[in-house]
Amino acid sequence: MKRKLSAALLLLLFCQTLMTGAAGTADAASTQMTKYRVYQNDKALREFRAEAQAIDYARKFGYSHVETISGRNWVWDNFPRYKVYQNGVTNAKWEFRTYEQALAIAKTLTNAHIRDLENIGWKYETYANFTLYQGDNTQENWSFPTLDAAKREARKWGNAHIIDLSTNKWVWGNLTAAQIKAQRAAVPVYQIMADGLPVQEENLYSFLYDAVHASASIPSSEILNTATGKIVFSNVPAYNVIQNGSAVGSFISLNAAVQAAKKTPYAEVQHNGRVLWSGMPYLTVYQEDNKLRMFNTRSGAIDFAKHYANSSVRNADGRSIWNNSKKLAYLGWNGSATSQTVLDHVANSQGLSIDAPSWFELSNADGSMKDTSDITVVQTLKEQGIQVMPLVHNQFDRKLTTAFLNNESAQQVFINKLVGRLVQLGAAGVNLDFEEVAASDRASYTAFVTSLSKAVQAKGMQLSIDLPRGSISWNHQTAYDHAALSAVVDTIIIMAYDEHWSGSKIPGSVAGLSWTEEGIKQFLGYGIPRSKLMLGIPFYVREWKLDGTGKLVGNRAVYMKEIPQLIADTAAKGVLDAESGQMKYTYKKDGFTYQFWAETEATVKARINLAKAYDLAGVAAWRLGYESSDLWTMMLQLK
Repeated sequence: MKRKLSAALLLLLFCQTLMTGAAGTADAASTQMTKYRVYQNDKALREFRAEAQAIDYARKFGYSHVETISGRNWVWDNFPRYKVYQNGVTNAKWEFRTYEQALAIAKTLTNAHIRDLENIGWKYETYANFTLYQGDNTQENWSFPTLDAAKREARKWGNAHIIDLSTNKWVWGNLTAAQIKAQRAAVPVYQIMADGLPVQEENLYSFLYDAVHASASIPSSEILNTATGKIVFSNVPAYNVIQNGSAVGSFISLNAAVQAAKKTPYAEVQHNGRVLWSGMPYLTVYQEDNKLRMFNTRSGAIDFAKHYANSSVRNADGRSIWNNSKKLAYLGWNGSATSQTVLDHVANSQGLSIDAPSWFELSNADGSMKDTSDITVVQTLKEQGIQVMPLVHNQFDRKLTTAFLNNESAQQVFINKLVGRLVQLGAAGVNLDFEEVAASDRASYTAFVTSLSKAVQAKGMQLSIDLPRGSISWNHQTAYDHAALSAVVDTIIIMAYDEHWSGSKIPGSVAGLSWTEEGIKQFLGYGIPRSKLMLGIPFYVREWKLDGTGKLVGNRAVYMKEIPQLIADTAAKGVLDAESGQMKYTYKKDGFTYQFWAETEATVKARINLAKAYDLAGVAAWRLGYESSDLWTMMLQLK
């Protein structure tokens, strides 16, 4: 089990802190903790301590935003609010923060519209209501929003007419009576068609107006110029109203289709496969690839998505702007070297990412190493998708460790043996648990960890290191240089337990929730990246024994899985302890009073949520075997 600094050393350090004003050190260190993260779309880019720094950096990227790391509150973004489309097509240059910017572009385009991305439909549109023809020919720029505008252009041309697109009728023409008479006397060339075939009962027409008028009574008809082979007029509905992928109506005019779509929830108007009008909210929340719900506003979508694991918010263009798909890594220490025990522990778990059996030990100051590793266990766990990072410890022997750290050749012997065996095992890395290291060995310990890390990483493996929670006010006087160590290792595991330990003089929680959270803040205050920090959590409690006068006379560790039976057997009474955030239980037996602060599914969940709230890399549990299998069901779901 992890050990803690002695009471005498704690007292000494406390006194030194008072004399040197260590509060200033704590304040200075806390400013190193990053508070804001910059994203591009849903990908994290960089973290900053100050909001202004984060925003300045984010401005360099399109579709970027800034969130607070704790709570993931949206602080700033440069996402577009308005988009311009022409004939249903848009591009990145037509996305704008303000309506005025979008309007300036849209006014230069025909058959265009602006969408407010926080609403459905059109904010502005320039779709044509009238089309000009000269004879049976038209041009791209002969589409107009008003009849007057169409007439102004038409007067420049002879043999011109205008079609009202809302009714598909001929509403104006500038042909003289003589021209009309001459066209009706010409050779007939206009054939009314339906479903690609001539309408037998209809004769060919010489004058286009007569063919248009006659075709109006024939649904989905077209007019073919038999001389040129061109379709010159159509009554075929080209605007389709789509709901949930199915057509619910077809219309000749865009306006008619839009009016119908407005009455149909979540409908779109499509023309030639392109969406011209949409009643679909711009944002959709997905859980993995399953659609959950649609939203008009980003805040509404994200607030909803936060309640679902592995969720994302995607816009109508398929761009993911937010996700919480990151999964916490779960590491479990076995506290044992026995192969069957290790396998039993893992079999009891769900969602375990990394297993850390206690396989290696510094056995002598000359670098000798005790090795109880088992390659078959590594192979078995790897087949289950579980990485193995064996624990290596120093027997928690201060004198031995000092001698070892003062012998560079011994360290090299140890590192070579350890790394060589890790490679043979096919391990993912190693977990370093050197405790009770003398403060005077601070520099030499950092140098050793640096050498070990280089050797491990050179073989494509990772090094994690276990550090006591301690206190930011005096950790700078211990053997553990947090900032220097975090620069060379892959992961730092904060052993956030033993707040009250076997040598404590007063009873209390093994790890109060507020004490745990404060420890996280302190480690982040050292400048340790969140991606390198895992939260160590206890699967045990400590039961305290007090005599009739209230004097502490003993204590013992109780496994988490034993707590329900202990409560049942002793009829212990529990009350919520606000300071620890745990239930404090008390019972009496044989003239003694017993107390313990319960570790339950709820408190484990609270600890995991702390790791999530501070966006840590994962959670490490001391130790496997102390918990019930039911606990892992919750942990898997929460992961």
